[in-house]
Amino acid sequence: MSAWIVKDSNGQFLLNFEADSRLDVGRKVVPAHYDAFRLHVSTSYRELFDRALSQILERRGWEIVRIRAQHSSAASPA
Repeated sequence: MSAWIVKDSNGQFLLNFEADSRLDVGRKVVPAHYDAFRLHVSTSYRELFDRALSQILERRGWEIVRIRAQHSSAASPA
């Protein structure tokens, strides 16, 4: 299983921007509200969102990266 997260210019992961998809991470990064459904169905709406997201990521020196999600496989005591 994998997740997506923001990595800053120092290589640190910004945990409050973790999500199951790149799009969901982007929605956390962009301060304006973008409707999730419209992002999937409207090309022009998605282009506006992608432009806003790119500007923010570039300005802050961030990137959205895929990470391997941690599995919580703690064994239960017997």
